[in-house]
Amino acid sequence: MSVRTGRHPNATSDPTKVAPVTVPTTPRAVTRADVARYAGVSTSVVSYVVHDGPRPVAAATAARVREAIRVLGYRPNASAQALRTGSSKMLGLIVPELDNPFWSELGVAVTHAAAARGYDVLLANSDGDAAQERERLRSLSARQVDGIIVTSIMTRPDLSTVTDPGIPMVLLNTFFEVPDYASIGVDALRGAYDGTQHLVEHGYRSIGLVMGHAGSMELREQGWMRALRDAGLPDGPIVRCEFTRRGGYEAGLRMFGEGSGPRAVFVSSDMQAVGLLRALFELGLSAPDDVAIVSFDGAVEADYTNPQLTTVRQPIETMATAAVDRVLGLDADNQWHRDLVPAELVLGASCGCGVRR
Repeated sequence: MSVRTGRHPNATSDPTKVAPVTVPTTPRAVTRADVARYAGVSTSVVSYVVHDGPRPVAAATAARVREAIRVLGYRPNASAQALRTGSSKMLGLIVPELDNPFWSELGVAVTHAAAARGYDVLLANSDGDAAQERERLRSLSARQVDGIIVTSIMTRPDLSTVTDPGIPMVLLNTFFEVPDYASIGVDALRGAYDGTQHLVEHGYRSIGLVMGHAGSMELREQGWMRALRDAGLPDGPIVRCEFTRRGGYEAGLRMFGEGSGPRAVFVSSDMQAVGLLRALFELGLSAPDDVAIVSFDGAVEADYTNPQLTTVRQPIETMATAAVDRVLGLDADNQWHRDLVPAELVLGASCGCGVRR
């Protein structure tokens, strides 16, 4: 039997020699030095143009450098820069719901505050899920951001998934102190108290509560209850629901669908109040003639409901700036503690203010 043998493509007539193998190569990445040579400047000047400082560059020279960057297709290596400087100039931010205007406004405020300090923000959405929140924490810390700001859905957030335990973290918009972590939040108890007391001052004697699921008696509920007790009024009905428009809509149907219900209601978020207004409309009721409403958060959307919502407004810009300063260690006292900021009662027509009797 004959055996047929083949020749390797790189074989030669001399069995002791092997033809060289051609390995395809990828184009070398353009470096800062390449840009400097092309533009006829130093690498430092290229850096000053790319990072807009710290030293000024003559307009004609800067234009030459930018033309070299365009022609060569240079892309600065942020990872390499982070290794050189020890800073990525990037912060992480986790929010629970991007479709909620309050969280969107808070996210924008954080990016503005960070930009004022020379930082960009990586935004992550947890979708209101505790497991996703932990995964976003792990992912952001693995990206070597300089700090993480967390707006958690949990009363006691689980921060154990952070891959770098030394990374600075600040909890934003938390209603409780979390030991070992700096936290910044609004005085929700006082805010809810003031909002409920405003309804009491209107003369309403039956004041209900639409409250989001919080797992325990939350500060907004405590403020509502304390205001009623201080006024000598009985606790009104409570309906618990999701912190969403649909949650508020369903709560409204449950609280007022049987043809009865309280004369006024404190609502734990503007989004719930928007849903509640629709439920009242479908039930043939209106605010404030049939049901007076005060809500909590003070998102922009509250200014455009009909009637305009009276709301306990959280100072978004103040909280965002404080969170960025805290996570960057700009405060003189950089120890963990809780910073409380006051809320503001903003009057609309939903509570009865400005309505002729």
